[in-house]
Amino acid sequence: MRAVWRTAEYLIRTGWRFWHVGLCKALALLQAAWVAFSQPIPANCGQLLTQLLLCGSLAVAGACLAHHWLVSSLFYPLGPSATIATVCGLLVFLGLGLVPPARCLFALSVPTLGTEQGRRLLLSWSTATLAVTVVPNVLANMGAAGQVLRCVTEGSLESLLNTTHQLHTASRALSPTSPVGSQGLTFQVQGNGSIFRLHMLRVTQQVLEDFSGVESLAQLAALATQRVVTGLLMLGLLVDSAWYLHCYLTDLCFDNIYATRQLAHQLEEARATHLLASPPAWLLRATWPRLSQGELLSCLLRLGPLTLLLMATAVTVATDHVAFLLAQAAVDWAQKLPVVPITLTVKYDAAYTVLGFVPFLFNQPPVENPFLSTHNSFQWELRFTSPSCPLLPAQRPPLVAPLAAGVLQLLACSTVLLETYARRLRHTIAASFFTAQEARRVHHLHARLQRRYDKHRRQQLPLGTSSFSQHLGLPASTQRR
Repeated sequence: MRAVWRTAEYLIRTGWRFWHVGLCKALALLQAAWVAFSQPIPANCGQLLTQLLLCGSLAVAGACLAHHWLVSSLFYPLGPSATIATVCGLLVFLGLGLVPPARCLFALSVPTLGTEQGRRLLLSWSTATLAVTVVPNVLANMGAAGQVLRCVTEGSLESLLNTTHQLHTASRALSPTSPVGSQGLTFQVQGNGSIFRLHMLRVTQQVLEDFSGVESLAQLAALATQRVVTGLLMLGLLVDSAWYLHCYLTDLCFDNIYATRQLAHQLEEARATHLLASPPAWLLRATWPRLSQGELLSCLLRLGPLTLLLMATAVTVATDHVAFLLAQAAVDWAQKLPVVPITLTVKYDAAYTVLGFVPFLFNQPPVENPFLSTHNSFQWELRFTSPSCPLLPAQRPPLVAPLAAGVLQLLACSTVLLETYARRLRHTIAASFFTAQEARRVHHLHARLQRRYDKHRRQQLPLGTSSFSQHLGLPASTQRR
């Protein structure tokens, strides 16, 4: 038993050692790749090759994502989508490879997705996905229910007119056999049945065309809105990243509230670590994972509207499922309506008697002489749905689109909590690309902390001197001097 435990312990330690070594090597490789990517001018051929490889990989990935986005989300044709994606890939490769600020701008756009601008982009994608897939599906199911109404109305009218026609035929079959001047069976329909039938068909067809027009208009409006809003938000994402980079390079006070390792090292060299003994409330530790109470309260307040949006999405998806169930029930009910066969048998026998009172006097039945005997049979069917009216199938609710919309909205909710870390990451990325500017910003922050410390010390010094003089028993006039 001990041997088994020792073997298991040895295997666990070996596996942990290999995992730790592999993780350290992977982190070192990623760090070296990031250093090469953030260098304005590569220091050697290895960094140049790494930089070109990273720029090419990002360009290919961006072109593939752009092509997939244009085809699947914005419904552009394959040819123009491939051309636009290829041109975008080439422009991205040239921009990343030749312009270092473009690499910084591209890197800054990733954490910018975790800010308010990225949250708007995610919410627009989510809303557009629901508008393009779920809303037309609801309208299609309502159209299927309307088609059931049309078919039932048309079939009932046809059956009613057919029954009227058969009864009229039966009445006419009896009329010619009647003698002249006698009263026969007549059946007459008030009004024109064909005109009434055409009017009802026209009304139901107009209802279906209205549903189809609303569905097409909703699809076109949602698609156009998605294209415009997505383009504007992507442009806003790049503009936000460019604005941050501009302010970082031109304003030393902009987003300069982080206690970085470079600041701690500079304070140690200047023997001024006491400046961080009681740091101000606005100073944040760049590597500190905890959020302040103000940041948590702000996150909770911003989660309220997103929660309402999630509830609205759930209601929309539930409406889609309810519309599908109703349409499916209506179609199944219409398909199961039975065909009722009807058989009308008309038997007409006429006879006459001559001197019928004579047999009656002898208590005998009168002798009947047959005059006319007619036997007719009429058959038809009652159909509650018209054979010429096809039933539309109920459209099943899509599963991928609501899940994608929900995931996008959950990501938007997570950006509320990750916005602080995204801002810190933006500062770290900008500092990696522009080390000289970061050194000036650290020096400015050092001077700001020193001024705060000196001001706080001057405010405490008179209080300390007054208390010391009172302790020695000096008069107030001497204290004021």
